[in-house]
Amino acid sequence: MELRQLEYFVTVAGEGNFTRAAEKLHVAQPGVSAQIRRLEREVGQDLLDRSGRSVRLTAVGAAVLPYARAALAAVDGVRLAVDELTGLVRGRVAVGMVTSHNVDLPGLLADFHADHPEVEITLIEADTARLVDALRDGRLDAAIIALSATAPDGLRLHVVTSQLITAAVSRDDRLAGRDAVTLATLRERALICLPRGTGIRSHLDAACAEAGFEPRIAFEASDPTMLAQLAARGLGVAILPDSVARSRADLHPLEITRPALRGGLAFAWRAEGPVSPAARVLIDRARRMFPAPS
Repeated sequence: MELRQLEYFVTVAGEGNFTRAAEKLHVAQPGVSAQIRRLEREVGQDLLDRSGRSVRLTAVGAAVLPYARAALAAVDGVRLAVDELTGLVRGRVAVGMVTSHNVDLPGLLADFHADHPEVEITLIEADTARLVDALRDGRLDAAIIALSATAPDGLRLHVVTSQLITAAVSRDDRLAGRDAVTLATLRERALICLPRGTGIRSHLDAACAEAGFEPRIAFEASDPTMLAQLAARGLGVAILPDSVARSRADLHPLEITRPALRGGLAFAWRAEGPVSPAARVLIDRARRMFPAPS
């Protein structure tokens, strides 16, 4: 039984597809199939059900999977221990980020790469909910996430930005003569907001639930610029970061009161579990590079 076979088996089980697993492993698909067949012959049982469109675990495969993962984790632990003792910084670092942010993540990664060119860096983009899940299960080492209404369990956060969440309307909207608006005033208005799983949306949903109503979301988009454009065309009230709402000449910003809403971004990583030396160096560098907002 080889570690490579266990790695291929765990990856196929996670992806539910041989082709996607091969792409993730950067190997040819026939090689993945052949290695798993050898593993199955060695254990004397089928581990994967290949009869459907997607690959599923057999009962034996489901029983074997946790042990395969534990074996791979143990090997990673050995490598981490050696690297810790020898002071090596190598391997891989997987980083995530929310779709729209104003954090100099490219600068952080470029500086890190200049000092540690032997470390492979990967970067993905997703909403905060997916990034939090990926951090918790170890698929990501660190990520720029949006601060939600409740702090995510199992993560450590280094806050890097904090600002008000502001409403914005077109210049000819009936609210354009005001400087502020209560949350209750927006109860019957069509709102334009980021989708569920984002920080600003979680703050809005939580505040509306506390006030006893559900917001009327007319339009959703993952890009705040698109939200601003929709509001400027008179399609509703956009819920935006304050800096975005006040940066556009075609929008009238409105401070949200009773309650005021505040969001922000944080650099996040797992609170527990093994952390590679490379990831630890990146996390320490990020905490120095991104000072906490005053």
